[in-house]
Amino acid sequence: MLVYWLMFLYFAVGAMREQPRAAATARVDVLFRLGIVLMTAVIGFRYHVGADWPQYELMFAEARQETFGTVPVLADPGFVVLNIVVQWFNGELWMVNLVCAMIFCWGLMRLAEAQERPWLSTVVAIPYLVIVVAEGYNRQGVAIGIVMAGLASYTRTGSVLRVAAYVALAATFHKSAVVALPLIAIANERGRFLAFVIALLLSYLLYTQFLAQSVGHYVSSYIDSRYAAEGAGIRVAMCAFPAALFLLRWSSLGFSERERRVWRNFSFAAFGFLVLLIGLHASAAVDRMALYVIPLQLAVLSRPRSMFTTEGFGTFLAIAYSAAVQFTWLTFAHHARSWVPYQFWPFGG
Repeated sequence: MLVYWLMFLYFAVGAMREQPRAAATARVDVLFRLGIVLMTAVIGFRYHVGADWPQYELMFAEARQETFGTVPVLADPGFVVLNIVVQWFNGELWMVNLVCAMIFCWGLMRLAEAQERPWLSTVVAIPYLVIVVAEGYNRQGVAIGIVMAGLASYTRTGSVLRVAAYVALAATFHKSAVVALPLIAIANERGRFLAFVIALLLSYLLYTQFLAQSVGHYVSSYIDSRYAAEGAGIRVAMCAFPAALFLLRWSSLGFSERERRVWRNFSFAAFGFLVLLIGLHASAAVDRMALYVIPLQLAVLSRPRSMFTTEGFGTFLAIAYSAAVQFTWLTFAHHARSWVPYQFWPFGG
């Protein structure tokens, strides 16, 4: 558990000393990027950490039987290719984890550096997105990392096609990433109707390419069985909280018009997932889809004015909230025993 708190403390101290700045004109913060490198090591060199570790061991073993000829018909082909390539080099599972960690942390860094407060944005990400998702759900962690990079790209360029390319790449690691495209694409302020049409067409294309064949599996596994993801209500509520703050205080948060439209869509989606969670009785499915709304937390809660009128006390509240989330999850979550104690390759086991 100490490793997680040291990582949190590093970024929390940085958040307390940083000042709001315009992301587009900011210089590279060497200490911030050093922290991202250290985070990559924590995620990538973990050993038997995460509830899905046995599943990924099995996937890695099965990859020995696969060839590039079978990849197009396999689920999550990007992840399968990564496993095959690592096998070529006689690598081990930790190498797959390290590459996944590098992609995820790259996306997190891109999105954080697009905010006024990169350090504080990362503090908000650590308790759940970093520790639970990136360390526990390899494929979806990579997909979210790529989507976050796509969000950072969109806030700079406004290109729907570029976002679609990011989402398509993310979907090769986890098909559910396609849900992110409409939320971003329909926020385009120029040629809004055309952007909406393009978003629908691209979303349909990605759906048919990546998700359509798996719908039956998702229905039977998540909805028909009414499988419940433990703590799904809390996690979805964690997205609804910044959504409410954004909708109440968006005019004082300093977002550009392009950013405002994106986070408005993410806020509506957060409440939509909350309604689905209550009405659909398929908490696992909603829980996994709602992971793609987590970037909203990084954008809103890293702007202390969303929580308080003054920057200093707002920063304290954001850090205290994040620390409370991390303490509660590591201490009381049923599956936390799969993360604690943290083991580091090659010294674990």
